[in-house]
Amino acid sequence: MNRHGVSSSRRRLLGATAAVGALSGFPMIAAAESAITWRWQGAWSAKDIFHEYALDYAKMVREMSGGRLRIEVLPADAVVKPFDLLAAVNKGVLDGSHAVPAYWHGQNSAFSLFGSGPALGMDANNFLAWMAYGGGRALYEELLTRVMNLNVTALLYGPMPTQPLGWFRNRIDSPAQLKGLKYRTAGLAVELFREMGAAAEEFPAQEIAPALAQRRIDAAEFNNPTSDRWLGLPDVAKTCMLQSYHQPAEVFEILINRKKYDGLSDDLKAIVSHAADAASADLSWKALHRYSEDYTWLQREKGVKFHRTPPGVLRAQMRAWSAVVKRVSRDNPIAEKVIKSQLAWARRTVGWEQDSTVDSRIAYDHWFAKKPVPGTP
Repeated sequence: MNRHGVSSSRRRLLGATAAVGALSGFPMIAAAESAITWRWQGAWSAKDIFHEYALDYAKMVREMSGGRLRIEVLPADAVVKPFDLLAAVNKGVLDGSHAVPAYWHGQNSAFSLFGSGPALGMDANNFLAWMAYGGGRALYEELLTRVMNLNVTALLYGPMPTQPLGWFRNRIDSPAQLKGLKYRTAGLAVELFREMGAAAEEFPAQEIAPALAQRRIDAAEFNNPTSDRWLGLPDVAKTCMLQSYHQPAEVFEILINRKKYDGLSDDLKAIVSHAADAASADLSWKALHRYSEDYTWLQREKGVKFHRTPPGVLRAQMRAWSAVVKRVSRDNPIAEKVIKSQLAWARRTVGWEQDSTVDSRIAYDHWFAKKPVPGTP
């Protein structure tokens, strides 16, 4: 034994173990570092698939970091109300959150432009491309730090499919039917529907079904068949109007307290970012699987009638968007900047997409429609 109480054979064993660790790199580092645990809250009920998406992201971060960074994700209302999450992360009450930028619309209308802004022909994937390559990320950082002076950093990820016009007691065939209708939506869509004559208001998802059941509102939208199912919307309304221009390109937002984020090592910062990219892909695939399943289930088991929103309503939405964009751009300099950037991006990229992407309807009807499309074999 030497003066440290370790025999020469024991020293050789420890030396060999260290050498293996040095060669493999990661296991020894992981063992040497104490795990970091972050406490987050989502804006979603524990039953909602959106909460599942937040848990999926946390799982990816844990696995990619070898357990060095762990994120505990709490459901809505565990610490604060959904619309108070931005303030909670800013103050360090929470280390992070999982929500959507439209929820901060009341603090600055420009927030809603990041995923819930005017319909420009972009879907959510195209919007995320603008974030990555069209200057969107720098504009969002400018909004958070320079304009709002917030102690947070953000990752936008998770493209959502086009959202339905919503749940109604009767089918909507004309924009005139929206006038005076008490309607729940979120973000700039509130201003859009008010422009169309509806009595639109905003409140968290968990309150929608009770408000419909108690007839405090006449209609509402949230997001998708799976979320709508677990929120209980098909229990209080049986008509759902599909397709709308009010939120055609929404995405999720991961907010992180900036002090917590800056305290990470460079490789953990990279993991936090790249896990969001990976989660975007997985979320898209899972959504296609689950939403289509629940779309069928709601018709078969709940007797829900789905209808396409008629073109007249869609055109009325676009006229209303023009008025909202003009007003927001006039009153809010950062919003004007964002809209100009998005318009320039959409003009180029949507034009290319429209010219190059083949219509899926023709192929679908060929294989699955009860009546063949005229002119097809």
